[in-house]
Amino acid sequence: MQKPPHSDWPGDRVTEARAVIADVVHHSDQMLRLACIVLVRHGETAEERADAQRLLLVVDARRPVQRAQREDQGRTER
Repeated sequence: MQKPPHSDWPGDRVTEARAVIADVVHHSDQMLRLACIVLVRHGETAEERADAQRLLLVVDARRPVQRAQREDQGRTER
């Protein structure tokens, strides 16, 4: 049986996730959520995983506020 080629997937995705979180202002909430999920699952340290989990909670918590603001703006423009 032949050994499958080594995959750099986890390492590459962790690196990308860190870059997204480091530049949080320039990424969508959806991209931030994905980056957080990658780091929660594959982060190198417990601290990194915990920080990603906290950021994920913040991103998820503000989603309803943004939706409400859009709805309010739509009502005031009519």
